[in-house]
Amino acid sequence: MAATSRVKRSLKTRAKRGAKASARPSRVAKKASSKKTAPKKTPAKRLPRKPPAKRQAPRVEAESGIVEAALAAFAHEVRTPLTGILAISSLLATSELGEREKRWVDTIKVGAEHLAALATLFVDAARSGSTGLAVRQDFFDLRTLSRTLGDSLAGRASAKGLQSQVTIADDLPVFVIGDPVRLRAALENLIDNAVKFTQQGNVGLDVSVKAGAGDRLRVVFAVSDSGIGLSLAEIRRLFKPFSQANVSIASRFGGAGLGLSSVKQLARAMGGDISATQRDGGGMTFVLTVALKSADGLKPPPGVNVPVSAPQGLRILSIEDNPFGRVVLNAILTELGHQAEFIGRGEAAPERIAQGSFDAVLMDMVLPGIDGIEAIRRIRALEGPRARIAIIGVSGRAEDEEPSRAAGADGFLTKPVSPRALATALLRSVKR
Repeated sequence: MAATSRVKRSLKTRAKRGAKASARPSRVAKKASSKKTAPKKTPAKRLPRKPPAKRQAPRVEAESGIVEAALAAFAHEVRTPLTGILAISSLLATSELGEREKRWVDTIKVGAEHLAALATLFVDAARSGSTGLAVRQDFFDLRTLSRTLGDSLAGRASAKGLQSQVTIADDLPVFVIGDPVRLRAALENLIDNAVKFTQQGNVGLDVSVKAGAGDRLRVVFAVSDSGIGLSLAEIRRLFKPFSQANVSIASRFGGAGLGLSSVKQLARAMGGDISATQRDGGGMTFVLTVALKSADGLKPPPGVNVPVSAPQGLRILSIEDNPFGRVVLNAILTELGHQAEFIGRGEAAPERIAQGSFDAVLMDMVLPGIDGIEAIRRIRALEGPRARIAIIGVSGRAEDEEPSRAAGADGFLTKPVSPRALATALLRSVKR
C-alpha cells in the first residue's frame, strides 16, 4: 500500500509539473510564435519614399494663399473707412479752425495714415511668404514725401510732449521713380516706434542722398530717438517676423513685432537695407536706405501739381457699395465742385451710363456680384461714345492697377484717396 501511494504521489507531481511546463511556452515555441505573430518587415528598399517637402508643398501654398487673401480683404475693409477719415480731415484742415482744432485734426490724420501704413505692411508680410513683394516704379515727389513724413513725426512728438528735429538735405532730388506707398509705410512704422518708445526727450528725422550706380540714388532716412534703447542681443532679434526685442517691452508698449521684419523685406526689395544702432546718451537710430531712380531730368506727368479744385463741374458716376465710402466720396467730390451719383453693383453700371450723361466713372474694384474689372470691360463694350467715358479704378490693393488698366481704365487710385489725388486723376482721365 505504501508503495502504491508513493507511486500515486509521484504520478501526481509529474502531472503538475507537466501542466506548468505546458502553460509556459518553451524557447523554441516562443521563437516559433514570434515568427508567426510578428509582422513581416519590409526591406528598406521596398518602402516608397515620401519627400516631405513635395507632399506638404501644396498644403503650405494653399494655406499661404488663404492667409494672403484674408489679409488683402482685411486691408480693403480697413482702407475704406480710412479713406473717409483722411479725406474729411484734409477737408477740415482747409477750413477755418482754431489752433486747438487744427491740432486735433492733425492727430486724426496722423493716426489714420499710420493705420493705412500698417495695412500695407500686413499685406506685404503675407505676400512675401509666397510671391514676394511687388515693388512699384512710380513717378513721385521725394521732397514732398519727406516733408510729409517730417510733419508726421513733429505732430506725434508734439502730442506726446517731445522735442522733434527734421533735417532734409538741400541736394535731395525732387522727382524720383520708386514705390512711394510702401516707402512711406515703412517710414511711418519707424516714426511710430521712435515716438512710442520715447517717454521724454527728442525724436528726429534726417533725409540725405548719396550717389549710386548709374542713374540710381541711395536715399538715406535716419530716424532717431532718446528712448529706452536696446541691447545688442535685442537688436539682433528685431528684424525677425513676429518677434519683440523684449517681452516686458511688448507688454508695456504693445505691438505684434511684424512691422520691422516687413520694413527690412521692403528695404531689400527696393535695393537697400535697414540697420539699428545704439545712440550716444541713450536711445536708438534706425537707418533705412533705398535705391531710387532719379527723374529730375524727366518731364513730370500731367497733373502732378494741379490745384485741388481743378477740374470743376463734372458729373460723375461712382460704383461704390459701402455706405461710408459713398458719404466720403460725395463730400470730396462736392468740395471739388462736382456732382456725383452712386450705385452699388457693377453690373448696373453699363445700363446707367447708357441712360445718363456722365463725364467720368469711379469704379471700385471689390463689389458684390461682378467685380470692377468685369464692370469696366462691359462699359468698354458699349456702342458709341459712351464706351469711351473716362474710368478711374479705385482699390485698396495696388496690384489691382494693372488688370484694371488692361480692362480699359484711364486712371487708378489706391485707397486711402486724398482730395488732391482724386482731382489729379479726374483731370488726367477726362483730358485723355
